[in-house]
Amino acid sequence: MKAKTMIVFLFLFSLINLNSCKYTGPRAGVPNQIRAMFIEDPAHNIRIGWQYFPKSDEADVIAYGKVDHGQNFEAYPNQVQVQKTTDYKGVKSSFVRLKNLSPDTRYYFVIKNSFGVSRRFYTHTLPDDINSRISIVAGGDSRNNRVPRQAANLLVAKLKPHFVYFGGDMTNLGFGPEWHEWLEDWQLTITEEGRVTPIVAARGNHERGNFILEKLFDLPASNYYAFTVAGGLIRTYVLNSEAAIAGDQTDWLDKDLRQNKNAIWKMAIYHKPIRPHVSKKKEGTNTYTYWAPLFYKYGLDLVVESDAHTVKSTYPIRPDLSESNDEGFVRDDVNGTVYVGEGCWGAPLRAADDIKSWTRDTGSFNQFKWVFVDQSKMEVRTVKVDNASFVEELSEDDRFLMPKNIDLWQPTSGTVLEMTPRR
Repeated sequence: MKAKTMIVFLFLFSLINLNSCKYTGPRAGVPNQIRAMFIEDPAHNIRIGWQYFPKSDEADVIAYGKVDHGQNFEAYPNQVQVQKTTDYKGVKSSFVRLKNLSPDTRYYFVIKNSFGVSRRFYTHTLPDDINSRISIVAGGDSRNNRVPRQAANLLVAKLKPHFVYFGGDMTNLGFGPEWHEWLEDWQLTITEEGRVTPIVAARGNHERGNFILEKLFDLPASNYYAFTVAGGLIRTYVLNSEAAIAGDQTDWLDKDLRQNKNAIWKMAIYHKPIRPHVSKKKEGTNTYTYWAPLFYKYGLDLVVESDAHTVKSTYPIRPDLSESNDEGFVRDDVNGTVYVGEGCWGAPLRAADDIKSWTRDTGSFNQFKWVFVDQSKMEVRTVKVDNASFVEELSEDDRFLMPKNIDLWQPTSGTVLEMTPRR
């Protein structure tokens, strides 16, 4: 074959390959791209979202109840029509807000449109009992490296956390095809039995406006919110580091922390770190000025940060401007806050090259945090996700056991970062 002919052949072959790999969008059919969200009072409220098809001849309807009737739509005692629809760059979403639910209860549901009935799913309200034990997966920055993103999602299905605390930067550029792929990958968090793990989502800088998560996850327009878990065991905060820090958001945070100061544990998630552990990342001047003092004042226990694409955990620290400070913080084992992160759910990894005197451990690998919380202690483990397919699947009854082949980070300070409540 002549050289010129070979070049043309290779060019055409590459076009064919590119076109074969190009995402062409979902085909019309029964509702899919299922997600559940906790926004408020998760013992009694769950929001359910899915993809809808505008050519459907009738409005989508969800049927749900406490008894499993499989795909028998009419057998479920509760039926609710779609309460909200959105369209973000061709990602068409329907939402219902299920309210007045029973605490610590499994709810089965199916979704129906003119194309048919979805598979049967179920999700679970949180307990309303302060004596409960809660499992949380926390991380962020999935972006567009689908292999580690899918591995992390698969581990969510296997570990059965009560919810996922996700710190933003779901996709890279926010194009419609990227979001379709993200939502399809998120289906890996759903078990074969149909268990849907609720997501508690925060906005990252790659979500280039509050409206994106409002449209895709039914978040409040501000993208910041809070709720109480297990009757006062945890007060959990989702903050928006990509919007104005001073003013309404900090005023709201101050008021809410003051009103919920008696919660045994307080946690927060947001995207950009106050003190990133990657030197090329900017310092969080405004978050340090406005949020760090509140975290210390009201005794925030754990903060989950993302954005820098590295792995870190700190000793308990507090803001301090004395001569002994390191980048505005000093170690305080009694009243300080532990910061973990910084986002490795599939985004390009970076080395932690900006270590502080109060840094506990650093690394660079795909991971998320696995947090167990009860009245006596909080345990934080770091799970490496790349071997997800080899990890044993837990059940909801044994979700606090260590499954076979789980790959836990083992830094010099120990596998488990353990905290006890403030006295």
